[in-house]
Amino acid sequence: MERLEYEQKLAERAAKEERSKTGRTKYKLRQQTVEPVFGIVKSVLGFRRFLLRGMEKVSLEWTLVRVAYNLKRLHRMTMMV
Repeated sequence: MERLEYEQKLAERAAKEERSKTGRTKYKLRQQTVEPVFGIVKSVLGFRRFLLRGMEKVSLEWTLVRVAYNLKRLHRMTMMV
């Protein structure tokens, strides 16, 4: 099986699962919890890809992104008070 065939089969399986009742429920839950954070990190912070290579360095880079996100949130919350 070629890579393109494999990717198409995966996409078909994912689409079928999303159409099921449990798949829709899972997708709604995913939108509530994780997806908005990644959207904010990408659009507001401009983080699109890792610049470093290796698990240890990528982990450090992701930690810095999380710290930046949380500091931005904390600043916004303190400005509201």
